[in-house]
Amino acid sequence: MKYKKSVYQSMVLITQFGINILVPILLCTGIGILIEKKTGMGVFIIPLFFLGALAGFRNCYIVAKKIYENDDKE
Repeated sequence: MKYKKSVYQSMVLITQFGINILVPILLCTGIGILIEKKTGMGVFIIPLFFLGALAGFRNCYIVAKKIYENDDKE
């Protein structure tokens, strides 16, 4: 039974990493699209996309760091 628990925990962790990366990218890109529609200038989409990607990778780094700190304490 312990094997199944670790498999489920791994699946949850992978899903959490995916959500942590996708949500900031989609939000920042959506904001860029809204700014483009309001102002007519399309220069905000790409920088905001990269900003969202950096934020997503930062979120994943923080989660991974917490996981490794918890493993070292045990």
